Amino acid sequence: MKHIINTENAPAPIGPYSQAVKSGHLLYTSGQIPIDPATGDMVEGGIREQSIQVLENLKAVLEAAGATLDDAIKTTVFLADMGDFPELNTIYAEYFGEDNAPARSTIQVAALPKGALVEIELVAKV
Repeated sequence: MKHIINTENAPAPIGPYSQAVKSGHLLYTSGQIPIDPATGDMVEGGIREQSIQVLENLKAVLEAAGATLDDAIKTTVFLADMGDFPELNTIYAEYFGEDNAPARSTIQVAALPKGALVEIELVAKV
């Protein structure tokens, strides 16, 4: 059985999808882009500010499902520019650490919704 997870503490979906779906002991999040849930606008700044907002959005979705970033098993990171990889890693390490970091794939894409520089989705145990 699947359970839809949505929270006002993360941006509302901009299409026909849920913020996350829980199935059994796994949680699958939709990709989060750097939208401030309070305003509905993209955060200002570069990859640092955008990465922080994306990870804060993911934290909010996880919390709504009764989980934390420590429960993340796998992330997929989409970057508009692979040149942002070093700065992303710095922010990512602040949120996940290195000893308990989930498995991760990082790919550069041609474009992201709303011109975002980064989008991250994850799978977590719940």
